[in-house]
Amino acid sequence: MSIKTRNKRSAEFSMASMSDLVFLLLIFFMITSTLVSPNAVKLLLPNSTSKTMAKQSVTVYINDQYQFFVEEIPSSQAMLENALEKRLAGQSESSVVLRSDKTVPVQYIVNVIDAINDINNKYQTKHKVILATSPKEQ
Repeated sequence: MSIKTRNKRSAEFSMASMSDLVFLLLIFFMITSTLVSPNAVKLLLPNSTSKTMAKQSVTVYINDQYQFFVEEIPSSQAMLENALEKRLAGQSESSVVLRSDKTVPVQYIVNVIDAINDINNKYQTKHKVILATSPKEQ
């Protein structure tokens, strides 16, 4: 005499609910990614024919009112070096991309370069500054 169980377990799994969830997540991420603006600070960049691209770790903006932004966060000229130190902490070598409006005097650009050089000297790092440009119109 053998003992038979009444409840048989099924090894089947329905993927219908899982695929619905995946499609909903896909639609959500597609909609939210279109709302993200990569360049929130509006600038007219200087023109250049160079096509060099660099991996960036920090972006500094200087708008036409000569205001500094470190990763879109406003920063005064006096606090620029501290803001950059926080962003570059723990990195020995990285690129700081400087996006400056073409009407900004050169002295403001030099101030950013000086701040990076001070950080390099203080921490013995090798951060470099790259001036972002827009493609030259022909």
